[in-house]
Amino acid sequence: LDTPRKIQDFLARFPQNFEPQGDTARSVQGAMDAQCAHCIEGAMIAAFTLWINGHPPLLIDLCAHRDMDHVIAPFQVNGYWGAISKTNYVCLRWRDPIYRSVRELVMSYFHEYAKGPRKTLRSYSRPFNLKKISPKKWVNHAGNCWEVTELITAARHYSILTKAQAKNLRPRDPVEVASDKITSFPIPAWKRQRL
Repeated sequence: LDTPRKIQDFLARFPQNFEPQGDTARSVQGAMDAQCAHCIEGAMIAAFTLWINGHPPLLIDLCAHRDMDHVIAPFQVNGYWGAISKTNYVCLRWRDPIYRSVRELVMSYFHEYAKGPRKTLRSYSRPFNLKKISPKKWVNHAGNCWEVTELITAARHYSILTKAQAKNLRPRDPVEVASDKITSFPIPAWKRQRL
């Protein structure tokens, strides 16, 4: 896994963590041992693998209104931003390193980030460098890495639209909404009832 693309390909095949025992934020080692990951767990795997290949281990928190937040692992190639992402859905996936700024990268997720017909992305965090905390807290921590989730939630966030703009967003059309049913891994019936 020596390139961002190979890391993304690995995560795309890596089973989805549906959290049957409740919320998790497993460390890199914890997710590898469990043989499944969801977004922040996949983002930490990606950040760690990028780190051992010479990139800084960064996370960006994408914050949504009345929807689940998402975490990506951004990286740069020749000064342009891209992102590795673990998701079970058609949207919120890999971004090629073609974006000139973090904001431009984040905005590439805007139209896809939705719940039903509503576009829900509202803000994003400054890239959080995991080198600020001990690897023992996110690489091989035995329990959940709630400290990591708290730190990225507390990081400076930037709003991406005004309240007036949010009120005037065009709802997604039925074809876009139907794409939400396409998944990489089948969602268990018990999980579908909770969504």
